[in-house]
Amino acid sequence: MRCRHCNSTLSLDFVDLGSAPPSNAYLTVDRLSGPETYLPLRVLVCDQCWLVQTADFASRESLFDEDYAYFSSVSASWVAHAKAYVDAMVERFGLGPQSRVVEIAANDGYLLQHVQARGISCLGVEPTASTAAAARAKGIPIIEEFFGRDLARRIVGEFGPADLTAANNVLAHVPDINDFVAGFAELLSEHGVATFEFPSLLRLVQDRQFDTIYHEHFSYLSLTAVETIFTANGLAVFDVEDLPTHGGSLRVYCERMDAATRPISDRLYAAREREKLAGIAGSAFYAGLQADAEAVKDDLLRFLLDAKREGRRIAGYGAAAKGNTLLNFAGVRSDLLPFVVDRSHAKQGKYLPGSRIPIVGEDLIVSFRPDYVLVLPWNLREEIANQLDYIREWGGRFVVAVPRMEVF
Repeated sequence: MRCRHCNSTLSLDFVDLGSAPPSNAYLTVDRLSGPETYLPLRVLVCDQCWLVQTADFASRESLFDEDYAYFSSVSASWVAHAKAYVDAMVERFGLGPQSRVVEIAANDGYLLQHVQARGISCLGVEPTASTAAAARAKGIPIIEEFFGRDLARRIVGEFGPADLTAANNVLAHVPDINDFVAGFAELLSEHGVATFEFPSLLRLVQDRQFDTIYHEHFSYLSLTAVETIFTANGLAVFDVEDLPTHGGSLRVYCERMDAATRPISDRLYAAREREKLAGIAGSAFYAGLQADAEAVKDDLLRFLLDAKREGRRIAGYGAAAKGNTLLNFAGVRSDLLPFVVDRSHAKQGKYLPGSRIPIVGEDLIVSFRPDYVLVLPWNLREEIANQLDYIREWGGRFVVAVPRMEVF
């Protein structure tokens, strides 16, 4: 295989999680009697540009289809994060009624609803029919296509250039990363700003976050690799922020390279140095994740088996993609975890891919009265623990497996 950015031959292994179905390919009752497609989940590193990438993958159209079940607005903390982002961008860059904001991967309108509320012209690009429909129901204009250079040119021709573009948790999801990034250089106005948020590769390795690896993620991103890719495709990075979201993310600020005027921030210099000291541009940095993943798997299985032998009741919470990676890698099935609760009505009544564990509504927790609730989206542990605090009335406790087993 060759690198998706620089076309170098890939030979450096990062992690091999066996094989699994796509993490968002939830099963209906009718599909339980049929087969599932399992794909290798092996990740390699380019030792030239340091882009970390999946070795085998399905097409983007099969992963992000009309039945896509991830709705951003289900998480109250994520909606609050989006509002805080809009408030900060309006103040920092002086956005107003004369401005235009375009979000790539607009999902169900979780972010653009806050732009719209300020009277600022906005447009969303969202290829999944289910979430695009939810955004349109909020009155947000949506183009239901995958983004790239050609679509960017069409948007500029029809609507004009963007003063701000937002791309949250989508950069890792694109197979043709060069075409995708080049689209922003086409879309931005002369003094426009593009922001990208993505989980930090540095935090993934340091905190053993191997469960964030799944087929829908084609890349795992460091600032080092992102700056290389952006520079090659006409974008200049001028600032970066560390964010707590998704277990530790980066928000990168860019402008068009042919019109770059903003000074490089101290935060960007510091972030570059942090990755340099960690050794991201060296093969040794990538050597330990396989053992870490196997340790997490072993600890989870030990906990679940001990709980079963002791007659303890366990429920799962959060039918998230990262949870599916963990459960399939560990080989957990419904004999150890009888059901998983999720607030999304789009997921309830379906089954997790691979493990085929049923997804149910929260009312089952009240009737089941579990001794433990295994929180699969560990990045939302505090939000979920607050939401389900009532389990403590019967002595229930919460459990996370990543970065290590913890009962709280």
